[in-house]
Amino acid sequence: MIKRLRYEWPYHALLLPGVILTFIFSYLPIYGIIMAFQDYNPGLGFIGSPWVGLDNFKLIFSTPQFLRSIYNTFYISLFKIVLQTLASVSFALMLNEIRLTSAKRIYQTIVYIPNFISWVIMAGILLNLLATDGMINALIKAMGGRPIQFISNRSIFPWTIIITDVWKTFGFGTVVYLASITSIDPELYEAAVIDGAGRWKQTRYVTIPMLYPIIILMVVLSLGNVLNAGFDQVFNLYSPAVFPTGDIIDTFVYRLGLQNGKYAIGTAVGLFKSVISCTLISLSLYIAYRFANYRVF
Repeated sequence: MIKRLRYEWPYHALLLPGVILTFIFSYLPIYGIIMAFQDYNPGLGFIGSPWVGLDNFKLIFSTPQFLRSIYNTFYISLFKIVLQTLASVSFALMLNEIRLTSAKRIYQTIVYIPNFISWVIMAGILLNLLATDGMINALIKAMGGRPIQFISNRSIFPWTIIITDVWKTFGFGTVVYLASITSIDPELYEAAVIDGAGRWKQTRYVTIPMLYPIIILMVVLSLGNVLNAGFDQVFNLYSPAVFPTGDIIDTFVYRLGLQNGKYAIGTAVGLFKSVISCTLISLSLYIAYRFANYRVF
């Protein structure tokens, strides 16, 4: 053991900073969960604040804004997962049909670049593009249409969030599916050609069926993050005018806990979300193992 440690200690030393940061930012804050069961007062601290039991949870579940934020979160997240999967798979199939390698790399890079741009920068770009006098509405008016309130219209805003997120992130999924396509046994295509299958039938009867396991895996693993509808995106794009349809759990907690100073209630909402997220992640890992033979442990 000592001899082995003598050779491995540099690797443990490399891990130490990450372990320390994880402990400080992920484990020490767990102590603050007790605020969810207190009438927390910053002046009294954790020890001096009175206990209220489950009163904070009773309060949030009787608040229409919280229940509305849960619905908005599920609505936005589920449509993001569905549309992102369709966009990633479709674009990967189209890239696979391009025979010129340089062109394929160029297209792949173009759709992958937005994934590296932060939502702070992207939100500024979108606010200019989607404004009433922005480029998108200028094109709509040029074609004889009426300007659309992409950011301030309650019914349109959720779809603005969904579509812009899919546009920004589907490039990453494309890389995953394209890698899966390249790993398909070429003999399957050769057999399909011998049977008289063209490119469309090869895609339909060979490529797509062989992608089913990775599609199921990616979708199932995404379900674990269904309560994370994208705080950065929504926070940088929404406004009070669209709170009824655009407010998600994370933005609700931010306003309630930090802006309004109701730390105990905000912690209760965050704890509720953490418990549900943990349950969904565990369920998604079980489903991934059951149907896609994927396991973490």
